[in-house]
Amino acid sequence: MKHTRWYKDRVFYQIWPRSFCDGNGDGIGDLWGVLEKLDYLKSLGIGGIWFSPLYPSPNADCGYDIADYMDISAEYGGMEAFEKVLEEAHKRDMKVIMDLVVNHTSDEHEWFQKSRRRIDPYTDYYIWRPAPENGKLPNNWDSHFEGKAWTWDEVRQEYYLHLFAVKQPDLNMDNHFVREEVKRILDFWLSKGVDGFREDVITFISKKEGLPNDPLMPSARGIRYYNHGPHLHEYLQEFKHEVLDNYDCMTIAEAPLVSPEKALEYVDESGTNEFDMMIQFQCMCANCLFLDFIPTPFSLRRLKHAFSNWQKKLNGRAWNLLYLENHDHPRVVSRYGSERFCVKSAKMLCASYMFQQGTPFVYQGQELGMTNWYPESIDAYEDVQTLNQHTDWPEEKRLKLYHRASRDSARTPMQWSAEENAGFTTGTPWLSVNENYTEINAAEQEQDQDSVLNFYRKAIDLRKRLSVVKNGEYREYMKFSGKVYMYTRREGRKTLLVVASYTEKAVKVRPALLTGLPEEFFDAKNCVLTNNSVNANGASFTMRPYEVRVYYSGNV
Repeated sequence: MKHTRWYKDRVFYQIWPRSFCDGNGDGIGDLWGVLEKLDYLKSLGIGGIWFSPLYPSPNADCGYDIADYMDISAEYGGMEAFEKVLEEAHKRDMKVIMDLVVNHTSDEHEWFQKSRRRIDPYTDYYIWRPAPENGKLPNNWDSHFEGKAWTWDEVRQEYYLHLFAVKQPDLNMDNHFVREEVKRILDFWLSKGVDGFREDVITFISKKEGLPNDPLMPSARGIRYYNHGPHLHEYLQEFKHEVLDNYDCMTIAEAPLVSPEKALEYVDESGTNEFDMMIQFQCMCANCLFLDFIPTPFSLRRLKHAFSNWQKKLNGRAWNLLYLENHDHPRVVSRYGSERFCVKSAKMLCASYMFQQGTPFVYQGQELGMTNWYPESIDAYEDVQTLNQHTDWPEEKRLKLYHRASRDSARTPMQWSAEENAGFTTGTPWLSVNENYTEINAAEQEQDQDSVLNFYRKAIDLRKRLSVVKNGEYREYMKFSGKVYMYTRREGRKTLLVVASYTEKAVKVRPALLTGLPEEFFDAKNCVLTNNSVNANGASFTMRPYEVRVYYSGNV
């Protein structure tokens, strides 16, 4: 089937279903709630939805521990609700992509329960090892969530590998039968009408033969033996040629610790093209060292380097996925912007990434400028990754780190209104609502033309109308500035310029001098999007705190 690359003309919205909208009042977001909000998403300009996992799960890792790949969780409304959402989304010309999580399953999955009892053909569906005679673990690899990567199973009397939570045993993708299961999963959802998949830590699915000890890594031991493993391309090609090529669908790889050069091995459109886009983590490391729980001061230079590196290296060869928030990171206003200048910095951050080349993803609540959550007790947190960080620290110190770094800040209920529980539910929410919902919510912002929500609407509409955003050449200016991000997109006589301030101090900029654009380009009428009033013309000007200006000259 012809691959039409329809995703290049759309903006996607990620839904974390448990926290988006509760349609039945049980305190848990569900698909009936999503159904109620489809027109809201359409009004935002959204052309596609990515659902975080909707499958039956014991929720040891909020749905990323799957117990059944071919069903929808009853708490989300079951298959009936999903099919209705899929139908109504398609009526609104919105694509729907699912989360595919096949590095691991839940330990409550039927496959694991049969594997631990050595019932064929499931015996080797997972990675089992006997207890070494020296009394140590099978190797020294670390889990990303809970201590070491091996747990003893009393039923089978062997260790199983889990790169994430204890209740997330890794599948043995070297087993032909496991790969057949993956192909059945892909075909099941695509034949139902789903438009593609975001594939969770998909570059981890092939482990080095022998699972050797890692003598080098001080933490995350073992990752160099399973990230981009020996048979990865072979297995991805198998999935692509035997299933994915039969559908006009989109695939996205989540790929930790990947560079643009490495990404091209997977997403080069003239090469293997195993994926259409890749979720890289470099744009998420401007205030941390690899992980949010290893904080560093925010560095605009580091953020700009990530932006520009991916724009340049993929240009003409592959397509970027653009994002600043998702379920795996705290809120971007609290990370890269300013809660003091919440509205201005939320708008500035939107324009910073929305006009780069690629397909933008907006995470639920990002379009409102939702911020981090600051509970008074560690007991308020739910996330398995968070709760296993620095358990030996005093509570006050742990809480301070969690306030800054926890994924739960992105998972608090969507703030729909100033009503009780932010309008998310009529029941008791599964996770506490952020206390600032009376100031930051969709209902209030609908009425305010200068709101963050309406700024996102304008930005999305603008990028969809301007061909230069899709096709124009990217160039960065003021590369070494720690305060300003400036870039152009040019296509023939069409030019778009973004100037964004990342500081609460006044900054003088001279974009005409730097870019070579004529002074008349900076006429106020050419400033097509801003979070401040731009009345005066001028080829140089002073940027106010977190100000952003988007100039455009050319035919719409």
